[in-house]
Amino acid sequence: MTGRNGGDPMRAFLMTLWSARRAIMFYLVLIGLGWGAGYALQGLIAPDGTVTDVAAMHRMMVLAVVVYILAAAIPFVPGAELGFALLLLFGKPAAIISFTGMVGALMLSFCVARFVSPNRFARLLAWMHMRRAAAFVAALGLVPPHERADYVMAQLTDDSPLWGTRRGRLGATLLRNRYVLLVLLLNLPGNSVLGGGGGLAFLAGMSGLYGLCRYFVSVLIAVAPLPLIVYLWGG
Repeated sequence: MTGRNGGDPMRAFLMTLWSARRAIMFYLVLIGLGWGAGYALQGLIAPDGTVTDVAAMHRMMVLAVVVYILAAAIPFVPGAELGFALLLLFGKPAAIISFTGMVGALMLSFCVARFVSPNRFARLLAWMHMRRAAAFVAALGLVPPHERADYVMAQLTDDSPLWGTRRGRLGATLLRNRYVLLVLLLNLPGNSVLGGGGGLAFLAGMSGLYGLCRYFVSVLIAVAPLPLIVYLWGG
């Protein structure tokens, strides 16, 4: 009897993994592609060897900035690591470029996502057999953007079966402090497993839970520390 009862949780766990196989595989593929692109692009931003020619250095810097902005805006590409490589290569002169480039990348991803319907994301979740999440996102897409924060708060505080009481309270707290949460996530080491800066910015824009001006201020605060340190004390 003990062996049977002990085996039931394992069987349930394996069945859960099997039902989520599409989501797991899709997630692993995104992470793999993002990290692969990050390493490839890092070779363009910070190539081996020392560049002594001034004109070549300027061309390299322009290329690095363009690649950096476009790459950091792509979900699951480790944009923070690319910015760090840029700072290592160019030092103090790259601090302002790194700051403005990352802010530009996060704003680009956010603004592009504003034109993406949540219904498309809901269909992707449904394809991955995440049915309750898909239903929630589809319902969210029917709510005007300026009312979505109130709608989500109501869902969290009404003891919805989707969340449960404890998770609902935690979610409500996080929703009220979503701008602080965003700043923390953007500075979280290894956040590329959550989609990286580009992915977090894309989800923020698509959700409609973030206002443009306050999002912009949050991004400025999140991106500033490392470039500021390099600018003030870097070589």
